[in-house]
Amino acid sequence: MFSRLHADIQCILERDPAARSAWEVLTCYPGLHALILHRRAHWCWNHGFKWLGRFISHISRWLTGIEIHPGAKIGHRVFFDHAMGVVVGETAEIGDGCTIYQGVTLGGTSLYKGTKRHPTLGKDVVVSAGAKVLGGFVVGDGAKIGSNAVVIKPVPAGATAVGIPARIIPSKAGESADVSGTDRKFNAYGITQEDDPVSQALRGLIDNAAGQEHQIAMLWKAVEQLCAQQQVQMPGDAARSETFEADKLNELVGK
Repeated sequence: MFSRLHADIQCILERDPAARSAWEVLTCYPGLHALILHRRAHWCWNHGFKWLGRFISHISRWLTGIEIHPGAKIGHRVFFDHAMGVVVGETAEIGDGCTIYQGVTLGGTSLYKGTKRHPTLGKDVVVSAGAKVLGGFVVGDGAKIGSNAVVIKPVPAGATAVGIPARIIPSKAGESADVSGTDRKFNAYGITQEDDPVSQALRGLIDNAAGQEHQIAMLWKAVEQLCAQQQVQMPGDAARSETFEADKLNELVGK
């Protein structure tokens, strides 16, 4: 029990620069308190004390602002950061190393009892503030859910889901930027510069337009050389130089 508590405190110290000491985390972090109470509630739920498990969950919600059903399964080193308004459903499963921010809902879309109604998060998943993950599907290891996204379908390992409804951005090398390489890097709120599909699409259009202008300018130069050889006058409006400011436009869309 104490080794698990130590691991929970250590993961908060690693991921939250505002945490200054283990004592501060132990006494002032509601996400840690919610986890401690959930383990008691989960034990009661699994051993047939359903009402007691729900009552402990209710007290935890009142004390911390985090509502975790006692039937939910939560792994090791899970960090509920701020986490006011978080709701975790009965059949939800949260893998080791996950980070969940405020306003997140791991909810269900089915009304049938005894079925898998809530999502399963793999290891090292980041669910950003206000996101809603709805349904009994799997969010793969190392995936990231953007702020206020509404996820209603499975997310592959290492991918990023953003928008309403969420659009899936595949990872480049089959794994998330959070977990790739030997030196693990944690991105607060799951934010990286390459997670916006709109800016990615705009950058692609800008690069394509710049390439086309470059080719047109080369063609006009070739035509100019041929005209000079044949002693034919060039059109006055020929585009002999490139004027498309691709770098400036890419900066505007966040490159």
